[in-house]
Amino acid sequence: MKANSNLKRVLDSGKFAVTAELGPPASTDSKIINKKAKILKGSIDAFNVTDGQTAVVRMASWATCLIAKQQGLEPIVQMTTRDRNRIALQMDILGVAALGIKNILCLTGDHTSFGNHPKAKGVWDVDSIQLIRIVKKMRDENKFASGDEMDVSPSLYIGASANPFAEPFEFRVPRLAKKVAEGADFIQTQCIFNIQKFTEWMKIVCEKGLHTKVKILAGITPIKSIGAAKYMKNKVPGMDVPDSLIDRLESVPKENVSKEGIKIAVETIQKLQQVEGVAGIHLMAIEWEEIVPEIIKSAGLYPRP
Repeated sequence: MKANSNLKRVLDSGKFAVTAELGPPASTDSKIINKKAKILKGSIDAFNVTDGQTAVVRMASWATCLIAKQQGLEPIVQMTTRDRNRIALQMDILGVAALGIKNILCLTGDHTSFGNHPKAKGVWDVDSIQLIRIVKKMRDENKFASGDEMDVSPSLYIGASANPFAEPFEFRVPRLAKKVAEGADFIQTQCIFNIQKFTEWMKIVCEKGLHTKVKILAGITPIKSIGAAKYMKNKVPGMDVPDSLIDRLESVPKENVSKEGIKIAVETIQKLQQVEGVAGIHLMAIEWEEIVPEIIKSAGLYPRP
């Protein structure tokens, strides 16, 4: 494998890795990106930029990655198959690699009906598993999906997502296994609030030996308000927010809810460090990037290697 990213270096060394999400603006305002990048710098090993998350128009992932990369951070470009056929996907893969981006996260993407252009037509030429296969073939075999050869291949560390909480639960590990078989090097999971259920999923993952073939980064989302917690519990498909967590947030004064949310995130990280097969965390502080350094330091994960 020719990928040579900082994230790969950290994970291969056995250090507990830390990635975080940097939300792109719904405008051309690069100042927002630079501000967020400066906040994250030094606290993480690499950052993700979402690609039209929830099918809402925002700055392109690759462009946001390139702007934040100038601040000295390592980007993970996210690429969804919702908006591109296999020709466009491979064109973008060549482009991001030529721009010096060394990590990619392969996603299918949220349906257009969820976003601000519900009448937009989804492409769905391939899904995330097929995209993983395409990137690996380009990287390791110097070949496009068509079989045509290329002179210089994209040196990308290949990532994918996993949701341990979606139903049916028994399909979750087999789906992960498919992504690993097609060439995923690392996995970032859905945000974890139900540690018990996640631990059950990881136990099956380890029984299958998948943790020895792929690096798993557990998703963490700090909760800023009770409203946000209830929204994730009741409105977001595939999210598992236990009643006990809601009760805990409701037990503190309203002005302290965000502090309690941060405390829960730190406790979750510390518990996940003890779970076999967890190689790191992926911190998704949605439009709350300024809290990332505090969480990383409180969890004992600073300084970064």
